[in-house]
Parts: sequence; structure tokens; C-alpha cells
Amino acid sequence: MYNSPMDWLSGSKHGQAKKLIAQLADGTKRDQAARELIGMGADAVLPLIDALQTQDLNLLLTYQHILARIPSASPHLIKTLGTAHPLVRARVAEVFSLSKDKNAIPALMEAVKGEFFTVRSRAALALGNIGDARVVPVLFPLLKDNDDEVRIAACVAIGKFRDPSTFDEITNVLLDDPKIEVRQAAAKVLGETKHPAAIPFLMEALRDSFWWYEKEQSAQVLLDAIESMGSAIVVPLIEALGDREVTVRKYAAMVLGNLRDARAIEELGMAVYDLHHEVSQAAAEALAKFGAPAIGLLSEALRHPEAAVREHAVIGLGKIQDAHVVPLLIEMLHDSDRVVKKQAILSLTEFKDPRADLPLREIANDRADRELAMLAKQLIENKK
Repeated sequence: MYNSPMDWLSGSKHGQAKKLIAQLADGTKRDQAARELIGMGADAVLPLIDALQTQDLNLLLTYQHILARIPSASPHLIKTLGTAHPLVRARVAEVFSLSKDKNAIPALMEAVKGEFFTVRSRAALALGNIGDARVVPVLFPLLKDNDDEVRIAACVAIGKFRDPSTFDEITNVLLDDPKIEVRQAAAKVLGETKHPAAIPFLMEALRDSFWWYEKEQSAQVLLDAIESMGSAIVVPLIEALGDREVTVRKYAAMVLGNLRDARAIEELGMAVYDLHHEVSQAAAEALAKFGAPAIGLLSEALRHPEAAVREHAVIGLGKIQDAHVVPLLIEMLHDSDRVVKKQAILSLTEFKDPRADLPLREIANDRADRELAMLAKQLIENKK
């Protein structure tokens, strides 16, 4: 069989590319090998595509980054996206996420309709990263895909465009998807847009018990998304302090505390008197994040007839590192309710203020309540 000089030259270059690819596993040779592979251009593409089958995920990312920097790789990658093993096709789609090659858009639009969920999800993400808004209608059907991973990828991809006209479709996922993980992706996406048009949808989700009933940790993603909207969401959150659902009121107080917008101070001060203890405590702790401006409101709550309200006010004051708080806490050592007194003891130890030493020693020496005496004694020892 006759081999032309061009066949020999091509084989030689492929062999050279494979040697360089092998050197990528050596940290001391990696950078130089990567530069040489990029310099080889088209001659390095097929060996690099073959290398995408690796089980080493660190090396995989290196191969993908190199392919993304070789412009002449595009035709080969597009062909591979439609014909290779699903694993390789998904990894090729990730290359297009890195390169943002618009030439790949038609092939990626076909890939999102394919049989394999890994390919559909990676192709959707690539389309989002490339950023051509004309692909959005093709992504909408993926929000109802049978596979969770694909629905999440579709949310992320559509969210990249930050287009308010897409928020209704994303909100259908936010409120109706059967999986909390997919809903979380929708919430995160809406929060990342930071667009005021997303606020009503996020607040609607806050009032949906699917988000927080026995899902305290899962709800944090939604709360983070709400918080990311910044000052624009303060008024809706203040309104939510009056919601009929306890959890909604509690979460609204928590987020308002994190935002620290002065408009919320008075309203949080009222929420400290909420009949539900979780809301009352959340409001007191939220107020504490405002520091000195909240001392007056919390000190007023110290005179409330409900012991739980006084306890929560003490908790809030204890979190404010201000010398003006110490006399207020010392006074609460004489409260009629032992739970309030106990909390005052615990809060005072946060200050290490000498004014508290004598009152704490008096409690430590009082055998009438041995538990509080032991607690005071232990905390005095810890301060030394």
C-alpha cells in the first residue's frame, strides 16, 4: 500500500500531538505542552478530541481549555457533537461553553433535542454561555424536560440573558417543579438577574409552603436570591412582616436584618412583639444587625409583660457590641423570669465589661437557684 508524503507527515504530527497530550499530566511540562498544542492548530485537534474520553476530570478540563483556544477546531468539534459517543458529545458541548463559538449554535440547537440528557444539558449551558438571544425559544421546552439536570441547565442558560420577558417561564419552574433542587436553580437564576421585575416572583415563592415546610435548609437558596435583590426588595419584605404565615414573617425579618436598610428598623421593632416566638426572636436578632440605632427599640421591649419578648430583646441586645447595652443587661439579671435572667447572664459574657463582674458574682454566690449560680460561676471563670 502506498503512503503519500502527506499521509506520513500527518501521522507524524498526530504522533507529536499525542506526546504533547501525554505531557499535560506532568505539572512541570503542562504549560509548555499546552502552548505547543495550541500552536499546532488543526493538527492537534483530533488527538485532543480523542483525549476527551479520559476519566481524569482535571486533565479533561485542560484538554477542553486547549481545544477552546484553537479556532480551527470548530468544524471537527461540530461534527463530533453530532456523531460521537454521548460522553464525548457532552464534553464537546462544554468546549463550546468555553469558546463561545457562534458557529456551533445550529449544532447545539440540534443537540438539545437529542436522546441523551447529559448532551441536552451541556448543550443548553453552551447556548446560554454563547449568548445569542435568538436561541431562547429553543431552550424553553427544556424547562419541562423529564430529566432534572436538563431542567436546571435550561434555567441557568435562560437566566444568562437576564431578560424579563423570560421570567414567567422561569417562575413556572420556581413554583411548579416537583423537585426542590430544580426550583432552587430557578430561584438562584432570578436572584442573579438583580432585575426588579423578578421581585414579585421571588416573593410569591416565599409564600409557597413547598419551599419551607420541613425544608429549612433548602429555603436558604431562595432567601439568598431574595437578599441579592438589595434595596429594591425592602418594601415587599416589610409588607411580608404582616403575612398570615409564621414562616414568611420569620424569613422576611431575617432577610431584612441582612440587608440593614434603615427603612426596616421601625417595622422590625414592631415585629419583636409578634405573638409567635420564632418571629419575635428573628426580628430581635435582625435588629441587632443594625447596631446602635436598634438599642432604643430593643430596650423598650425589655419592659413588655410577655417574658419571651423580654428574652428575645435580651438576645438582640447581647449581639450589639456597644457599651450602652451593658447596664440594660445588668438590669435584666433581676428579671422575674428565670429564662430571661439566664439569657442576660449569657449575653453579658459577650462583653467582658467589668461593670458586670459584681452582679454576676452575686448570682454565682446565691444558692437559691443552683443552675444559674453554676452558670454564672462558669462564665466568670471563662472570662479570666
